[in-house]
Amino acid sequence: MRLYLATIAADEIRWATAAGLLDGVVATPAILAAEVPHADPREVLAELTERTDLPIFASVPSLDPAEILRGAKALRKLVEHAIIAVPFVEDALPAVRRLATEGIPVAATLVHSAAQGLLAAKAGATHVVVPVDTLEAVGTEAEAVVAELRDALDRGHAECDVVVAGAPSATRFAALALAGAHAAVVTPAALHAFLQHPLTDRGIDRFLGDISRRARPRRTK
Repeated sequence: MRLYLATIAADEIRWATAAGLLDGVVATPAILAAEVPHADPREVLAELTERTDLPIFASVPSLDPAEILRGAKALRKLVEHAIIAVPFVEDALPAVRRLATEGIPVAATLVHSAAQGLLAAKAGATHVVVPVDTLEAVGTEAEAVVAELRDALDRGHAECDVVVAGAPSATRFAALALAGAHAAVVTPAALHAFLQHPLTDRGIDRFLGDISRRARPRRTK
């Protein structure tokens, strides 16, 4: 499963890249506002392209199709490998279709059902983003939505990735992968947490203890 890191923090991007865990970066307006609230988004994205040549998910703060198109084209000039995130709402669908016909990859966000995901893929989206935390807040099992959507896309031979966002734990992260998610959006905190296990510290203590008890080799004269 591919991992898209929801941050623009240089140290986190470097670490995830060095660890071989990074497949892309999510730099939507919400993330930019949270991490660098007073910075110029264009300058931040330009700096981000110098840190990674992996896909960067970016979006235009508008639901108007014409504004989305203009903003998306400007983003692609700034970030050649940008994937344009567009909310899956009726008003924005013409922009999704137009971008797709021009060869610009689109991630449809706010996809809460298999039906929505199928329609987003039909419109031309290359990615559909399923918000796990939002679904769970209304009592819907995200794994079921992901499994149904993945099965339907595969049956239709649609070239569209199912991306999950907001997996609350390592167990659920793995369950969503088993349900068929192609990729996941994770925060740095979540990624670090997923690397841990309750038995990890015990195993490290045993490992260090074994090393300390190991007989040292004799020096040869």
